[in-house]
Amino acid sequence: MQINDIPALLARELGVTPKQTAAAIELLDGGNTVPFIARYRKEATGALEDEQLRILEERLTYLRNLVKRQDEILGKIEEQGKLTPELRTAIEQAQKLQELEDLYLPYKQKKRTRAQIARERGLEPLARLLLEQASISGTPLAEAAKYCQAEKGVAAAEDALSGAMDIAAETIMEDAKLRADMRTRLWNNGLIETELVEDAEDAQTFAMYASYSEPIHTLPSHRILAINRGEAKGCLKVHVTIDAEDCMDRIFRRVHKHLSPWDETLKAVIEDGWKRLLFPALEREVRSQLTEDAEAQAIKIFGVNLRQLLLQAPLAGHTVLGLDPGYRTGCKLAVVDATGHVLDHGVIQLTQSEGAKAAAAQTVLNLIRKHHITLLSIGNGTASYETEQFAAQLIADNHLTDVHYLITNEAGASVYSASALAKEELPEYDVTIRGAVSIARRIQDPLAELVKIDPKAIGVGQYQHDVNQKELGATLDATIESTVNHVGVDLNTASAALLKHIAGINATIAKNIVAYRNENGIFTSRRQLLKVPRLGPAAFTQCAGFLRIAGGKSPLDNTSVHPESYALAEKLLARLGFSLADLSNKDALSLLAAKAKLADCQKLAQEMSAGELTIRDIFDALVKPGRDPREDLPAPLTRQAIVKLSDIKEGSIMRGTVRNITDFGAFVDIGLKTAGLIHISEMSRKRIKHPLDVLAVGDIVKVMVISVDEKRNRIGLSLKQVPQEEARIG
Repeated sequence: MQINDIPALLARELGVTPKQTAAAIELLDGGNTVPFIARYRKEATGALEDEQLRILEERLTYLRNLVKRQDEILGKIEEQGKLTPELRTAIEQAQKLQELEDLYLPYKQKKRTRAQIARERGLEPLARLLLEQASISGTPLAEAAKYCQAEKGVAAAEDALSGAMDIAAETIMEDAKLRADMRTRLWNNGLIETELVEDAEDAQTFAMYASYSEPIHTLPSHRILAINRGEAKGCLKVHVTIDAEDCMDRIFRRVHKHLSPWDETLKAVIEDGWKRLLFPALEREVRSQLTEDAEAQAIKIFGVNLRQLLLQAPLAGHTVLGLDPGYRTGCKLAVVDATGHVLDHGVIQLTQSEGAKAAAAQTVLNLIRKHHITLLSIGNGTASYETEQFAAQLIADNHLTDVHYLITNEAGASVYSASALAKEELPEYDVTIRGAVSIARRIQDPLAELVKIDPKAIGVGQYQHDVNQKELGATLDATIESTVNHVGVDLNTASAALLKHIAGINATIAKNIVAYRNENGIFTSRRQLLKVPRLGPAAFTQCAGFLRIAGGKSPLDNTSVHPESYALAEKLLARLGFSLADLSNKDALSLLAAKAKLADCQKLAQEMSAGELTIRDIFDALVKPGRDPREDLPAPLTRQAIVKLSDIKEGSIMRGTVRNITDFGAFVDIGLKTAGLIHISEMSRKRIKHPLDVLAVGDIVKVMVISVDEKRNRIGLSLKQVPQEEARIG
C-alpha cells in the first residue's frame, strides 16, 4: 500500500467517494476539528457526519502507521539481502498490521531460539532436506550422522536430526499463509473453556464459569470481559481448545509433497511445532483479539450511553432542592435557582428519630415556601429510599400540588465535590454541600454539569475499569466534544469546564474566556472572542459557530450560522423579504419558516455562488434562533408518590427511565431503590442484535413486571409484553 492509496481504501470502507475522503483528510491535516468539518465544511466532504469523520480519522492514523511499518520492514529485509520481488509485493499489498507482521516473522531478529542455535551449528542443509523431503539412501538418522561435529556441539546423529527438526518446525510454523489459515480455523472452530479455582477469595462471584465452554466466535463481549476479570482475580483458569490432531493433520497435508523416508520425522516436526510454537502464539493472539474486540464494544456502549445521558432534556425554569441522602452524616440540602445559583443549604436527619424527622419536614417545607421550590432532586445513593419516602410523604401531607421529585443518578457527585474545579466554583461550601449542589444542577442542565465530572465516574457502561483506560478516555472525550458542539453553549454563562470541549478551545483558552468575561462583562459579539488571550483567528474559526450570545449586537450570534457566512445569511433573508431584526419577532419567524421551506435552495446556491448544503443549514438556523436540540426530547420523569417493592406484582404496567444499557439488556428506574432489568430477549418481538437498537439512556418507557425476587432484590421487566394499547408513552 502507498500513501496515495489511502483515500480510496477509506472510501470503500465508509461507503463514500475517494473525493470525499481526500477532502476530509486534507481538512484534518490542516488542523481543523471534527465538529467544525462536520458542521461547516459539508460542501467539501459531501456532508460526512461526525461519526464517519471520527472513524476516518482513526483509520487514517492506522493506515499511515501501516505504510510506515511496511517501509521499515522492507528496509530491514533488504538489508539482509532476502527481499524477493514476490515478498515485496506481498508486503506492499498487506492491509493489516497482523498480516504484515506474519510476513516479517521469518526475517525478524529474535532471541536465540532452538532453531537459531541449530543454524549456528550448521544444520540448515539437513533441515532443507527434511523440508524438501529429498531422496536419501538410508534413514533420516543415517543422513543426520553426516552432520555430526563435536566441536559445534553436535556429538551424535540424534543431536543433528533434533536440531534440523527444530529449524524445520520454526520454518513451517512461520509461514504467513499457514498462520493466517490456522488463525481463522482457531477462530471459527476453537472453544474457550474455563474452570473455577474453588479456594480463590471471590470464587463464588464466577460460579457460572465453574465448568464452562463456548465457541470463540459466539462469545459476547460482556462474557469475555467477565472471564478476563475472573482470570485476573485468580478465580478462573482459562484455556483455548481445538481439535489438535485435525489441525496437525491439515498442516501435514499442506507441507507433505510425496512419500519419503522423512514422513514420520515430518509428522514429529509438525507436532512439536504446533504444540511448542504455533498454537501458543495463536492462543495468545486469539485471546488478545477477543479482549480487544470486547473492550472496543464496551467502550462503544459507554460512549453511546454517555451521549444519551448528556443529551437528556434540561428541566429549565425550576428552583430545585438537591438532596444528597445519607445515614450517619444526614441528608445534605442545597437550593439552587433557575440559573444554578445557590440560594440556601443545610443538613437534615431523616433516619435518627421521629422527632428529628419531623424537624426535617418543617425545615424542607420552610425552604419550599421561602424559595418557591417546584422540584426535588434526590440522589440515588445510600438512604435514597428513605429520602424518597420522606419527600413523597411531605408532598402528600401538605398538598404540594406544584412540587414534584425525581431520583437523580448521583454517580460522580462525590468525585466532583472533592475536585479542584468544585473548590473553585463553590469555595464557600464544604464537600458535602457541593455534592447536593451537583445533584440539583444536573437535572437543570445535565450537559453543563456532567462535563465537570470524569466521565468514567458517571457509571453508564459495563466493565469500565477492565478496559483499556487510554482508549476509553479518548472515546469519552470525543463523545463529550461531539455532544457539546452538537448542542452549542451560551458564551456568557458557560463554565470553563464546558467551554474547553468546544472545537478549537483548550483548557487554557476556556479559562481565559471566563477571565475576560469576568473582567470586561458579558460578550455582546462573537468577534470579541478575538480579544481573548491565546484565542487567535484559527481557533476563532473552529469555535465561533458553536458559541451562542443571546441578546447580543447581532441576532446571528444566537444561531449556529458561522460568522464566515453572516453576509450570505443576510442576503438570504433579504431575498425572502426579511431583515436581521425579524429574527427577534415570533410572527416574522413563523412566516420566514414557511418561506424557507418553499425556497429553491439549489437555485439560490447558484445565484449566490454558495453551497446548497450551507444554504439549507443557514435556513434551519435562522428560523429557530437560540434553539437547543435537547428541547425535542421528552422531559425527565418526575413523581409525587413512592412505589414500594411489596406493591409490585407480576403483570403490572409501569413507567420508568432507562438508566444504563449493556450488551445483555437495559436497567430501568421504575421508582424503586433497585432498577429493573429488561433482558434483550424481552425488548422486542423481532430479533434484535443489541439493546441499543431499541433503547437509549434517558428514554421514558412503559414496561411490564414479569418477575419479582425480593430476596435477591431483582425485578424483571419486559417491553414486548406490554399490550400495544398501553405501550404509548403518555
